[in-house]
Order: sequence, then C-alpha cells, then structure tokens
Amino acid sequence: MNPLLKSILSTTFLFSVLRVATPIIFPALGVAISSLSGSTNIALEGIMLVSAFAGVVVSAFTQNLWLSLIAGISAGVLIALILGYFSLKLKADIILAAIALNLFASGITVFLLYIFAHDKGVSSSLKSLVFPIIKLDFLSEIPILGGILNNQNILVYIAFLSVAIYYVIVFHTPLGLKIRAVGQNPDAASSVGINVVRIKLYALIISGVFGALGGLYLSMGYVSWFGRDMTAGRGFIAIAASSIGGNMPLGTLLGSLLFGIVYALANFLAPINIPSEIIQVIPYIVTVLVLTIYSARTAKEKEVGEE
Repeated sequence: MNPLLKSILSTTFLFSVLRVATPIIFPALGVAISSLSGSTNIALEGIMLVSAFAGVVVSAFTQNLWLSLIAGISAGVLIALILGYFSLKLKADIILAAIALNLFASGITVFLLYIFAHDKGVSSSLKSLVFPIIKLDFLSEIPILGGILNNQNILVYIAFLSVAIYYVIVFHTPLGLKIRAVGQNPDAASSVGINVVRIKLYALIISGVFGALGGLYLSMGYVSWFGRDMTAGRGFIAIAASSIGGNMPLGTLLGSLLFGIVYALANFLAPINIPSEIIQVIPYIVTVLVLTIYSARTAKEKEVGEE
C-alpha cells in the first residue's frame, strides 16, 4: 500500500482530524445558532481571536485555568454584545459591523500583547497554561476507536458535547423555539409577543460563547501560545461548515469534520515535496468550492420552488 494512503487510513490521521476540526466545530455552532435567529454572526473570527488572547494572558498572569476560561468566554461574549449593539440597537448592517470587529480584534490583540508582554506577534514570553489531555481507560481497550478518541484535549470532547447542547437548546427549550420563530418570520413572532431584538441578542451571546471556546482551544489546547491572526480564517470556514449543514446540529458537525479532514490532509501532505504555499491554500480552496456548490444547489432549489 502507498505509504501516504496508509498514513491517511491510520488511526493517527483520524485522531488528527478530531483535533483540527475542534476549532471549526465551536464557531460553526456559533454561526448556526445566530443564523437560525436571522442574524448571521460573521464576527466569529474576531471573537475567537480576543478569546484566545484573553485566555493566554489571564492564564499566564494567574496560573489558573478556570479564570482563563472565564476571561476567554467573557471576551467573546463582549464582542458578540458589541455586534448586537451596533446591528440591533443602532441598526447598522451586521455584515459591515462584523467585518469592523474582526479588523478591530486583529489589531487590538497585537497591541495589547505588546502592552502586557512586550512581544511582537507571538506570546513567547508568556508561560500560558493549557487545557488538560484526558485519558479514558475504557477507551484504551477498544481497538481503533480507542486510538482515535482517547488522549484528546478536554475541549475536543466538549466540542462534541456542544453539538448535543446546541440540539437541546434549539429543539427542546422555549428559547430555541423563539430563536427559530424569529429567524423564520420576525413579524409573526413579534405579533405573538416575542421580543425579536432580545431573542436575536440572546442568539448572538450564545454564538459568542461557542466562538470563545474555539478561540480558547486554539491558544490553550491546539498550541500553548497566542499568535497574531492565529485563527487563520477558521471563523469564515465555520460559516461554510454551518451552511452546508443547514445550521442543523448533525449537519454542522459533519460539515466541520469535512474541513477537519481537509486540514489534517494538508498537514499530512507537508512532508511531501510539494510547495508549502499550495498545501496551505488547500483548506481555502475547498471552502470556496463547497460554498459555490452549496449556493448553486440552493439557487436551483429556490427556482424549483418558485415554479
């Protein structure tokens, strides 16, 4: 068997897929729940950045994982609240407001990193904590599956748990019912006494929590440092993952895993004599292709419906 194909079919590759898919699963769920409310949050890139930064800085200065977790989530929720204020209160275009926040997050994190640590671009002088690796003894005894699922970072397991939490929120809580009602027909929802603005804000807050967890995983799970623009477009790739999944729990998870496979494949191709620029661009090419196919399919279904 070809060595490359053998490595791709190994448990090591599938282990890597879960690892690299996690920072996509979290923001994808964030995009999904905000989209269901009718306010697509494309500021997940910025939310992930500020959360990744806040987690590293707080953990370095306090040496406390719980405080860094709270700081990261609080930072992400703050950006979501700012987005909600501009889009829902001031009636600014949510896409333009989100782009502005993404740019702001990119600049402010680098500026504050220099203020706190005198580092330029990478938090090399900060001794950040990392979230623990979980070893489950019962998984060790299961062939193949144990090699894939065991010894993952705790946030990897929380990412999959979050899919179930997302399902419960959306389909088994009054808030979830209101979110779907507002997203489908805000006028009808308002006519029965639902506060449309408040529900959209709640959806953005939940979106911020999911995005924050993705950012925290990047800087305190995937690696142990903060780097300038370390999200590398994952917030935008999450939009593609949630779109092809129809903003539904299972579909969003599968869409995220698809991009996880692409990222893992790019990592496994790195040792081969292929220009690194080509390997690095693979995930973004796949994102464009997936969105193009999704848009074409959606447009076709709309034409059929109108006929």
